[in-house]
Amino acid sequence: MTLSIRPATAADVPALCAWNAAMARETEGLELDAAVLERGVRGVFEQPQRGFYLVAERDGVAVGGLMVTFEWSDWRNGDYWWIQSVYVVPEARRDGAFRMLYAEVARRARAARAASLRLYVETGNARAQATYERLGMHRCHYEMYEQVL
Repeated sequence: MTLSIRPATAADVPALCAWNAAMARETEGLELDAAVLERGVRGVFEQPQRGFYLVAERDGVAVGGLMVTFEWSDWRNGDYWWIQSVYVVPEARRDGAFRMLYAEVARRARAARAASLRLYVETGNARAQATYERLGMHRCHYEMYEQVL
């Protein structure tokens, strides 16, 4: 089994949409609007300043991916890189795909002199939290608030 990481291309949009829909279903019990989701995924490719996607492949078959978006910090004079939309297909989980995706994000973030890597996780997803901590991430002291518009 050979794992590799590559930048996503527009040809990956169907897989990225499917993975996002599956993640929303698995983690939050949500059914996403497919048309809105596809426009959202395509929006990253259409405006690269929003971020980028990476794809993990096992023996040449795409098995997962993630998106990175940017948030400017005036306090740190740099971008926070937010890891979002993380998904690995069930049959490829625990095989190192996310670890390799994370390593590639960290490598790129260091090269770009990003302020830090950040992500948010469902409060009840202990398995994901443990994975992030094993990779060197730490729980922040911030709580998240939202108003849906």
